[in-house]
Amino acid sequence: MALHEGEIPVDETLVRSLLRAQRPEWGRLPLAAAGAGTDNVMYRVGGELLARLPRTAANGEAVRKEQEWLPRLAPFLSWPVPEPVHAGTPTDAYPVVWSVQRWIDGAEAGPDTVRDWSAFGADLAAFVKELHGVDLMGATRADGLGWYRGGSLAPCDEWVGESFDACRTTVGAELDIDTLERMWRTALALPDPSGPHVWLHGDLKPSNLLVRDGKLHAVIDFGGLSVGFPDAEHATVWDLPRPARRAYWDALDLDEPTWIRARAWAIAVGVSGISYYWHTFPAFVAECRARLQAILAA
Repeated sequence: MALHEGEIPVDETLVRSLLRAQRPEWGRLPLAAAGAGTDNVMYRVGGELLARLPRTAANGEAVRKEQEWLPRLAPFLSWPVPEPVHAGTPTDAYPVVWSVQRWIDGAEAGPDTVRDWSAFGADLAAFVKELHGVDLMGATRADGLGWYRGGSLAPCDEWVGESFDACRTTVGAELDIDTLERMWRTALALPDPSGPHVWLHGDLKPSNLLVRDGKLHAVIDFGGLSVGFPDAEHATVWDLPRPARRAYWDALDLDEPTWIRARAWAIAVGVSGISYYWHTFPAFVAECRARLQAILAA
């Protein structure tokens, strides 16, 4: 099902034709659907590769960022991250850039895969600390690395307010939207962040955290890679169980204003996800709803 206006249909036939035209040595390898997120459709290519095809032309910019910056960031990180091995070029059938990366074995972080949630939260905090500590290498938000989640909250207030209104007519009494909106307003009243800009993954939710042997093994999907203030980076910890959140908070020792702003970012993404994907992506709506419920229960 299409999630966005102007979405480009992607199926096995299209992926096969792109590979045969641009990397014929991979053209006969087995293909298997490997998931589809809000921005990309993925196919496993043989046993060692993963093709990532953006759903829209706008999503193609995220692919370019991964291809340019992941090889430069990877040497500074203790956990594996995707390794681009082919920069796919647009065609008449698929007029967007696309990518092939090395396949990374692992399972999505969850109750059936993580052995110790406290240790997992501490490991995730260590990854974030490493990433945020990598030199910017001259990159700025003006270089196509200025995603909204690395900025301040105020410019988002209009569309977040519209999302609150939409959620009142969809989830209704299932979520305390009024309390969530008060939390958002509390964060808006705080001063903007004033620290230095850092590298941001942008979407450290469980599906982007791979687990092996019960532990954090790799971090994937850097489509939200950006440079900016770190507050929004911490928003996805509400997708994790309480012991992981507590360990993450303790390991990074962030101040209260940072956490209030991080919570606001979590709320913003949650309510906007529910309103935007209500009719098209029920699994993602469920993720957003669970995040908001965790915030209300904290």
